[in-house]
Amino acid sequence: MTLTESIVQRAQAVFTPNYRQAPVVLVRGRGSRVWDAEGREYLDAIAGIATCALGHCHPALVETIERQARELWHVSNLFYNPCAVELCEALVKSTSFARRVFLCNSGAESNEAMLKLARKYQADLGHPERNEIVACHNSFHGRTMFALAATGQPKYHHGFEPLVPGVRHVPFGDAGALEAALTDTTAAFLVEPIQGEAGVFPAPAGYLAAARELTREKGALLCFDEVQVGMGRTGKMWGHEWDGVAPDMMSAAKALANGYPMGALLASEEVGRHLTPGSHASTFGGNALGAAVALRSLQLIQEALPDAVRVGARLTARLGALSAGGRVVEVRGRGLLLGVVVKGIDAAAVVGLAREGGLLCNAIGDSVVRLAPALTLTDAEADEAVEKLGAAIAAAPER
Repeated sequence: MTLTESIVQRAQAVFTPNYRQAPVVLVRGRGSRVWDAEGREYLDAIAGIATCALGHCHPALVETIERQARELWHVSNLFYNPCAVELCEALVKSTSFARRVFLCNSGAESNEAMLKLARKYQADLGHPERNEIVACHNSFHGRTMFALAATGQPKYHHGFEPLVPGVRHVPFGDAGALEAALTDTTAAFLVEPIQGEAGVFPAPAGYLAAARELTREKGALLCFDEVQVGMGRTGKMWGHEWDGVAPDMMSAAKALANGYPMGALLASEEVGRHLTPGSHASTFGGNALGAAVALRSLQLIQEALPDAVRVGARLTARLGALSAGGRVVEVRGRGLLLGVVVKGIDAAAVVGLAREGGLLCNAIGDSVVRLAPALTLTDAEADEAVEKLGAAIAAAPER
């Protein structure tokens, strides 16, 4: 029995069986490279699902963790710690709208807080009847109960009903449907600038601007889920910047601390001040260690953006040039969040063959291969990713 087989067997004996994990045990990472328990090297083009935006074991982040670990880890939110203050100041500065920040540990937590605050804001203004959330079909907002209810994919709902009431879904990108759905009982509209888990679908041109106008007219809040598309993933710090639209609230996580658990809810002053003492909390939210890593990650991502934009354009162009016998029909997305749409073959089979060839990516449904590599990906690594993915697509059996 190999070391990999042994670890997988032990994991299957003790893990709850809620993940579909490849039979690969990763033990080391550096930049955009990872190595498994057998010593095999892979080019990581999924980066923890858009999480390790600066690659694995970035030297500056390793140094930050080591330094902070010798100073202070966690003291709870009964007290202040300077790392959390500095991080929130930097997050506010990175946006055009945010003045208040709630720190937590994940994207689901940040979305849960955002949904709760949307209802509380309306109730505080004397409109408790304004409690409905409008979200989009095919959206993904997390697995906690409120975030799950807002997620517009029924396959994630099965077995967990009844869901949190007061959520309705509309077609993504349809401004007319959104206008019809916004009523005097709507608290907020929650939307992703790019629907990542649905297959990497960017919002149509003008849709977010229309959503901003409509929510203002109807007295509803506009909430952006930037858990996957934020932190430089699209070539700008925040995905909504491409549309020149400012929300009332925004969730962030994933790349916020480059893989260290960290989430944040960013809100305008008008909305954020309604998250009053006792209304919400997170035991580990804003712990000094995570905040220090997130602050340094934010700084490094801002520095990495110019090169990331260039490499993203190169990767998109070369993926778009793949023919693979007509098996590639579309490359969609923005920056370094891309979906390669295939036909006549199974995306999961492509991902498996790519892994055998030394490339890590993931499948969304039957026909989309998602790439979300580190923002520090080099030109040579982008070319390597295209070569390996192209070979996997060409080798995949017809279905």
